[in-house]
Amino acid sequence: MPQKGLVGSRAVVERNYAILPPQGIPESVLPEWTGTAARVLAAPAMGARFAMYQLDLAPGGGSAHALPEDVEAFLYVISGECKLDLGRASTLGPGGFAFLHPGARWKLAAASVSRVIWLKKVYEAFGPHPPADVLGDEAKVKGEPFMGVQELLLKTLLPADLSYDMAMNIFTFPPGYSLPVTETHFMEHGLYLLEGQGVYYLGDRWHEVEAGDFIWMGPYVPQSFFATGSAPARYIYYKNVNRDVTL
Repeated sequence: MPQKGLVGSRAVVERNYAILPPQGIPESVLPEWTGTAARVLAAPAMGARFAMYQLDLAPGGGSAHALPEDVEAFLYVISGECKLDLGRASTLGPGGFAFLHPGARWKLAAASVSRVIWLKKVYEAFGPHPPADVLGDEAKVKGEPFMGVQELLLKTLLPADLSYDMAMNIFTFPPGYSLPVTETHFMEHGLYLLEGQGVYYLGDRWHEVEAGDFIWMGPYVPQSFFATGSAPARYIYYKNVNRDVTL
């Protein structure tokens, strides 16, 4: 039966930030991907200087192509299992991730029904050496206390090396904990809430968010987070780093 009446949404789209619940994001087709339902989370049309996708892959679905010479990418497996070939084959299970250097030739194939986050951006070159590919497993990355708060754990997935112009981090908040400050900075974020729920402060308002939500935060939007519910909240987020902002 068709649903009658008004249908609301938690989606919020402002000049310098957006909150996109998964229910309102339609499937898209990416021509270089097969067996894949893609949902565009962030794009230049929004104001972002990167693109971010949620990819739902059927078994055998995936992609095999080369990145443009000036484009880098990052993959994170939320669920399922994927085979990644970067010159040698690797298996990425839940929490597995990979950074693909600008111009990388690669192949990804789902071994089972899988959900993957895929981020792409134009690389801002610095120095004579481009960043190297990175393969990892979040479970093997140690979380470090954030700003002296032992319960807030931050995992940095990419090396602290000036050849990288981006960071990918995972934050874990026990229920009842929040960021110690309201941040305001030139960096932008693409954030995907992996687990739990909470309220996110953006601009001048608090917004309820939950697992599966995506948040884009543009430069200089005031931001903070408070974890609610009975389980920890975890999110993965991108930010641009290590470059002179005057250029």
